[in-house]
Amino acid sequence: MKKYIDQGKNDTRSGFGAGLTEVGRTNPNVVALCADLVGSLKMQDFIDENPERFFQVGIAEANMMGIAAGLTIGGKIPFTGTFANFSTGRVYDQIRQSIAYSDKNVKICASHAGITLGEDGATHQILEDLGLMKMLPGMTVINPCDYNQTKAATIAIAEHQGPVYLRFGRPKVANFTPVDQKFEIGKALMLNEGTDVTIVATGHLVWQALIAAENLEKEGISSEVINIHTIKPLDGEAVLKSVKKTGCIVTAEEHNYLGGLGESIAGFLATTHPTPQEFVATKDTFGESGTPEQLMDKYGLNNKAIENAVVSVLKRK
Repeated sequence: MKKYIDQGKNDTRSGFGAGLTEVGRTNPNVVALCADLVGSLKMQDFIDENPERFFQVGIAEANMMGIAAGLTIGGKIPFTGTFANFSTGRVYDQIRQSIAYSDKNVKICASHAGITLGEDGATHQILEDLGLMKMLPGMTVINPCDYNQTKAATIAIAEHQGPVYLRFGRPKVANFTPVDQKFEIGKALMLNEGTDVTIVATGHLVWQALIAAENLEKEGISSEVINIHTIKPLDGEAVLKSVKKTGCIVTAEEHNYLGGLGESIAGFLATTHPTPQEFVATKDTFGESGTPEQLMDKYGLNNKAIENAVVSVLKRK
């Protein structure tokens, strides 16, 4: 199995901050808006270098989305920043009407997604955001897996024409993808080739999938691991090619199984190549307060859960 090295744990939100700073230097049309969470979104470096291109909206997220939509009319490329819960559920009407329906070139950048937000608890741990955003016509939905990939994704979406939802998180996690990589929207990444089972993961679950694959190899199970960083548009061809070889699939995500990556893949495979599938995701529930590690364990979002899902799906081949 191909080995991946953790270059040093870092939070994906810091990758966003680094990417935003870089595009601020190279694209004068990039502007940033924040809803009173500059520190949490790691936007300070951009602000220091471009004070005239930053708008502190305050705790008024709906207004922020409307302002961002308006800024695109003058050719600006607005990056909005707040927690994922406030970037989606709280402002869904504004996103649908003012951004998606109008095909505005707004980049909705959302930190503290999923249960790894941790101690802030269920009110802030949105587990429905990928579903909400992928249902909007024309919305590109991206969920990178580590610091390096989040930085690269932030740079890439500045060049992409159209609305984007970029999801990232709070905790420090393994940073294992290449430095200064080129991020290709809509293109899945093959991390490890295998023959027995396909494991498709997104976000924080990608590293957990690699750990699971390494453990499964010791049991004689060959796992193909694919990183789906773009939820929409889905790279269905990469999934199809893999399952035709392995005959079964496990999907893993820090999100409700209803509406998430797994459901998108299930829908795609149902119409192209019906395949036994197991879901590693939250099971139609809200979260709770706790450390990220405690919550990932309780809600079955770690390598052990992926390994158990593989054992289950192999019995259905």
